[in-house]
Amino acid sequence: MNFCETAYLSVTRRIAAAEHARATAEPVSLLAVSKTQPADAVRALAALGQRAFGENYVQEALAKQRELADPDLEWHLIGPLQSNKCRDVAEHFDWLQTLDRIKLVELLARHRPGARAPLSVLIQVNIDDEDSKSGCTPSDIAALAAAVVAAPSLHLRGLMAIPAPSPDSAGRRLAFARMRDLFEELRLTHAQIDTLSMGMSDDFELAIAEGATMVRPGTALFGARQHI
Repeated sequence: MNFCETAYLSVTRRIAAAEHARATAEPVSLLAVSKTQPADAVRALAALGQRAFGENYVQEALAKQRELADPDLEWHLIGPLQSNKCRDVAEHFDWLQTLDRIKLVELLARHRPGARAPLSVLIQVNIDDEDSKSGCTPSDIAALAAAVVAAPSLHLRGLMAIPAPSPDSAGRRLAFARMRDLFEELRLTHAQIDTLSMGMSDDFELAIAEGATMVRPGTALFGARQHI
């Protein structure tokens, strides 16, 4: 097997093992974070059956979408969203994982094409209150969720977080647990939500243990990031 096949098999097996070990029965989906990777790398992983890919930068993602021209692929924006990119995201992405302020909701809803399914939306939470990181505060979740639900062209799916990097796995696990609590609290008023996106290459098993339903490995699948 080549690197791509070996890496994909390893990651999917690790996800399955972590999923089996936890108490809840919710399945875990894999989002392959392809930011800075060339379109050929996405194509190779797609040939193995992977369909969902995460990108940080709108223009980079659009270039890959044009080159690959594969309608079966699912594209997620996982980087911060600026107001002037809302039209592109609404028109060309399947998911936005980083909603963090209400003013983006109206722009996304206005530009989502009527022929497309509603845009799936996750609210990004700055769970460790980092000055350098995007995301809303936990106290802002309810208002953001209500705004998304009120927009028919958007579909509230749940929450997303990127905990502070730390060599201390206990600290990261605590942040994941706090996110799970926020997710369950949101479910009390929005029973339809089904996605808690957290965990990357170096900690996705910890995230799964604490209740993640979607994980976002990148280097574990593609190797070191490339500059395209």
